[in-house]
Amino acid sequence: MTKDLFSLQGKVAIITGASKGIGEAIAREFGRAGAKVVLSSRKQDALDSLAASLAEEGIEALAVAANVSKMDEIQQLTETCIAHFGGVDILVNNAAANPVFGPVEQTEAWAFDKIMDANLKGPFELSKGCLPSMKSRGGGSVINISSIGGLRPEPMLGIYSVSKAALISLTKVLAKEWGAYGIRVNAICPGLIKTKFSEALWGNEAILNHMMGQLPIARVGTPEEIAALALFLASDASAYSTGSVFTADGGYTV
Repeated sequence: MTKDLFSLQGKVAIITGASKGIGEAIAREFGRAGAKVVLSSRKQDALDSLAASLAEEGIEALAVAANVSKMDEIQQLTETCIAHFGGVDILVNNAAANPVFGPVEQTEAWAFDKIMDANLKGPFELSKGCLPSMKSRGGGSVINISSIGGLRPEPMLGIYSVSKAALISLTKVLAKEWGAYGIRVNAICPGLIKTKFSEALWGNEAILNHMMGQLPIARVGTPEEIAALALFLASDASAYSTGSVFTADGGYTV
């Protein structure tokens, strides 16, 4: 049956940046599809609140605070997930950082490092950390949340765009190397989605009006629309998709 293709019953999913926005929406969607979810972000109290909300829906969730820029915390996240749930089947690398908004020449070295650590090195290390468990379980799905900036550099978001382009390349590299283990690796490139993270864009009237003039679907997207695409990539519905880059941008990159 069609609904069985999208079932995540018996699966365990780690979702970073899960306390709000796109990450929270993905956690809810996965939980409703039957997955046990490991929620991760930097703030434990926000995760605990979300875990309690999910429990009210009958979703089993484990809250584990971790900063994806810190490699020891990434390792602890993976180990805690495996110790609690016995393994991991799905990884969503959603957490990201962008401490600057302006011309690339104004981006200082500390900001460059922070962006790359969170947006590229973190997903790289966390994916590697999940690999042994996914191999032992016969396969898995890694979903990297990139950005349309990774396909078409965004004004005032230069190094962020570079990091997201590199994440797309990492997606393709891992897809090639890990396909033999039954592990699929795909990327989602959201466009303008109404989250706190992107408020500098949709909250700026001039930028918003400029983008609306270029969008075939002339509205801001929702976290739930990204979560629906993530569910497709996590489930058997996308069993023959790997190394693919999916846009959900209202047609902005057309």
